[in-house]
Formats: sequence, C-alpha cells, structure tokens
Amino acid sequence: MGRLLVALSLLAAALWTAPASAQARSQLGPLCTTDTTPADQMVDACAKIIALKVFKGEQLATVYFWRAVGWNKKGDYAKVIADTTEAIRLQPSQAVYNLRGSAYYDKGDYDIAIADFDDALKLGPSSGIIFHNRGNAWRGKGDYAKAIADYDMSIKVDPRSAFSFQNRGIAKGALGDLDGALADINQAIRLDPTLPQPLINRTAIWRAKGDLDRAIADGSEAIRLAKEKPPVNIMTPPNSVLISGYTHRALAYEAKGDYARAQDDYKATLAIVASDAGSKANQATAKVRLSLVTDASAPIPRDAPAPTTQPTAAPASQQTNTAPSPAPAVRGMRMALIIGNGAYAHVKALPNPPNDARAVARSLRDIGFTVSEGVDLDRAAMQKMTRDFLRDAARAQIVVVYYAGHGVQVDGRNYLIPVDVELKPGASMTEAMIDMDTIMAGLDDQVRTNILIFDACRNNPMAQHVASAGTNRGIEGASGLAAPTSLGAGATLGAGTLIAFATAPGQVALDGEGANSPFSAALSRHIGTPGLEVQQMLTRVRAEVVSTTKSKQVPWSNSSLLGEVYLAEK
Repeated sequence: MGRLLVALSLLAAALWTAPASAQARSQLGPLCTTDTTPADQMVDACAKIIALKVFKGEQLATVYFWRAVGWNKKGDYAKVIADTTEAIRLQPSQAVYNLRGSAYYDKGDYDIAIADFDDALKLGPSSGIIFHNRGNAWRGKGDYAKAIADYDMSIKVDPRSAFSFQNRGIAKGALGDLDGALADINQAIRLDPTLPQPLINRTAIWRAKGDLDRAIADGSEAIRLAKEKPPVNIMTPPNSVLISGYTHRALAYEAKGDYARAQDDYKATLAIVASDAGSKANQATAKVRLSLVTDASAPIPRDAPAPTTQPTAAPASQQTNTAPSPAPAVRGMRMALIIGNGAYAHVKALPNPPNDARAVARSLRDIGFTVSEGVDLDRAAMQKMTRDFLRDAARAQIVVVYYAGHGVQVDGRNYLIPVDVELKPGASMTEAMIDMDTIMAGLDDQVRTNILIFDACRNNPMAQHVASAGTNRGIEGASGLAAPTSLGAGATLGAGTLIAFATAPGQVALDGEGANSPFSAALSRHIGTPGLEVQQMLTRVRAEVVSTTKSKQVPWSNSSLLGEVYLAEK
C-alpha cells in the first residue's frame, strides 16, 4: 500500500465555531449554517444566499465557509479550497484557514496545508485541534519528529483527545517504536472505545508484530463500529474509515493465507466510493492485491510447467491441483526481485542488463536475501514473475526490487519493457509493457520497508512509435523515466520506501562499455557492504557513477525511509 499507508486521513473530532454570531447565522439561513444539514442541502442553501448578493464582508465569508463545509462532506476538496479562499479574502479566521488546510491535506498537498495551519495558529488562540491537524500534515510528509511534537502540544491542550493519542501512536510506529505506538493507541481506545480508527491502526501494529489473529479481530471490530456509527466529523473524508478497515483486515487475512476472506475484503474496499488521497491509495493497493490473491487461490493446471525462477519450486510431478499455502509470516524476512532484460527482439538490444541482474542478485544472496531472479523475460514471464513476487512479499519485512533494461515514460507514467515488445500501428502502447505504478501499489504497506532500484533509462526505444502514434491518441513520451508520484497523495508507501534511478528523471543512463552499466557495477560493489546504511550506500554509488561517467550521469533517489536501513548487517 504505502500509502497505508494505509495512510489515514484522521482529523480533529470537533467542529470549529463559524466566524459569525448566532444571530447572523439565523439571518443567513439554518440549512446553510448548521453542521448537521445534509451536504447537498447545505451547498444548495448557501449557494442561493450567495446569489442574492445581500451579505458582504464577514457575513458573506461565513456563507462561503459553510458552503465549503458542505463540499467537504461531499469530498470535493477543490471546491472546498475555492470557497475557503474566497472566505479568507473577505475575512480571515482560524476556522477558515483550518478547513482549507484540511482540504489541502486530503489532497496530499502537505506543504500548503502546513502553511494554512501556521496561519491559523498565528490568528490565535492556541488550539489543540490545529496542532493535531498540522501534526497530520507533518506525518504525511514523513517528518515524524515534528508530527509527534505537534501531537504532544495537542494532548497538552486536551489530554482526552483520542485522535491525538492515536496519531501520535501512528507516528511512533512509523519510526519503529511499536511498543510506544501500541501504548498510545491503547490509550486512544480507552478514551473512546466507540472509535474505529484506533482499532484499524492497532491492526497494523499487530501485523507488524506477526500477531495476525489479533490483527483480524481488531479489523473486524473496527469495520463493525464504522458500519454501526459512521463518523459524523466534517473533517473526516467520506468512507475513509471503512475503506481503511477493509484494506487492513484484508492484508492480515492475506498474510495468514486466508485468500478467500482477503478477496472478499478487497472487493468490499473497491465497492466503496473514495474521495480523499489516502482512500484512493488504499483502493489502488486493493485492486492489485485482489488480482494477486485471486491468482493464488485459483487451481494450478496439472500440465503447468514448473517455474524457472529462483528459488526453484517443487518438480511439476509433485505439484497438486490446489491453491498453494504460504509459509507462515516470519518477522525479518528479506526478499528481492531481480530482472535484467537485454535480448530485445524488436528494439535495440542491450548487452549488459543480464550481467547487471546476475551481479546484483549474487550480492543480495550473499547477505541473506531470498532472491527471485529473471533474465531476458518476455511479457508473460515478466508479468508472472512480478505477480508471484508481489504476492509472496506480503510476508516480508524488507523488499528490494531491481530492474535493468529498457524503460520508458508514457504520459508521465513509467513502464518496464519485456524483451518481446513489438508495437504495431493501432496497438495499445502500454499493454505491451509492465506498469511500474502497479508494482509500487502492490508493495504499498506501512509495515514493510521497500527499496526499488531501476537502471531502466538507457534510452527511449519507443520514441519513433510515440511520434507516429498521432495526437489523437493522447500519448506523450520522453527520454528517461519520470519522477515517481506514488510516494505522495496519501499512499502508504510513504511509511518506508526508497526509489532509486540510475540517472535523474528525464535523463538517459549509459549502458556502459564493460560487462556492466556504470550504475549497476557500482551498485553490486557497494550493496553488500556490511554496516553501510542504504542511503549512504547509494551516495557512494552516485559518487562512483559521476566519476566514471565524467558527470554525464548522476543517479537520483527519492526516499521516505523512517530511519536507518541496513541491507547487510553491521
């Protein structure tokens, strides 16, 4: 997931007093200015008042504020931002800045949200709710120390704030302090046992600790509570709690090997309307994982050949026509997927990717990783290997994905290219390739650390096909790969993921004159160095590549890792 990363949108449980007196609110109309009014009626009533052009200044700002509340209930954050911006122009207030900041938070625009919460706090008085909301934005950015500091302030103002205890627990868990996280979330449950959100987050902690039965029990209770009494807080995005509950319980069922119940929960997740970034990230994860567990629970054909990837499976003669049972979850399991494609049939062949893949795979095996390795894979084999790995990775604590070969960006999305790719007039470009975003969504889970490394920007073999596709197809290709977008917008990948490219976004990497590319040669030398933290390791790789290529190639990375990660033990 990622983002969730689960990534929950948990905001304060209280509603700000509107920036106007009770008498003024009465004049403005109760349907517009009452928080219990259904969203559509609220929006319609406020719009009619605005159309009258009777009120000005503070009273008109109040109307825009309340219409923004209606839009927020509907999950239309762009319109929340538009109406709160107009309210701020007319009459700035804490309430309006807080609401607009919350809308930016739900869109995944954390820096803008923090700026709005800063402005709200400047207007005073000191507010635990705003400290709490700003803490959420810091947490969205991955700055957990600042998030905890804001939650501390919120708890100081209101020691009975269950949400602040819960979210401080989430931040502690993100930093690896599972016991501290559990203590805070237990306190949130004691303060308000009717809230489903703390139970959802405790589900993730139990999964991280390997206690899947407790995780499933908490997920089930959270879903029951969310159905029985849906959150009425206007700051909570519609359906976000229920979506998160189903996603987390599904991940627990899947880790336990109960694929049938996992499928049911993933289907339930996808059947719910999502409005906020975190919920959409959860649904992206659910979509990928549903396909994975559906494959896992399907009967294996008796005449199916034995897999050829590493590690090898039992001989075909020993396989049965039943769904495979996963190994029990083992905390600390480390797994890697390594693919090197060079023998392209219809685009420029690359001599080095198979060598690169073998070298990196050997280095990872030497430090204890379980490695699935594939060389010169066509689309069917590449897709199967990737899906098998994503399914197995549900039980891992650290995952490394490495790909060497051709890669391309189309309409801002990155694709990895199998060796049999052949684009013909009228054929769908992207269907012939492997979508990197799908891999990232399949790994999106806040209890796992993900290291994704792509030496896949050696040129753009699709350039002439893109040029001949015609403007009516809406395809835009470019050299190199695009900067990833999946780390933001609420994806739970942000809980602990590093993505490294052989060169900067939009730039072309070198295949090299020797047996390996400059990037992969340096990577295979340093990745197994004992006691070398992964970001320090990539810094050494970057320095070596820059020196070797005389600054023609500069490796690039984007990290949301929560602390120090060591691939090779000290």
